[in-house]
Amino acid sequence: MAKGKKVVPESHQALDALKYEIAAELGLPVGKSVAADANVEFATELGSIPAHSVREDYWGHIASRDTGAVGGAITSRLIRKAEEMMLNL
Repeated sequence: MAKGKKVVPESHQALDALKYEIAAELGLPVGKSVAADANVEFATELGSIPAHSVREDYWGHIASRDTGAVGGAITSRLIRKAEEMMLNL
């Protein structure tokens, strides 16, 4: 399989939403490029950045350790969800 090719392409939106949800929970100031008038610090404290203020995906200012934590949390949640589904069969 090609690197970066999704097995289920339709999952892109759900995984993207999960990525930003976890980043907000970890207090990371991400959410695609934020418009100049947006208060990133305040939005981060609230745990979200308003959808109308986002433009394009950008994580360049986040440390590798933090992005790795987001990826690890995504993996952990997906495994937990799969285990729950298997128990309910």
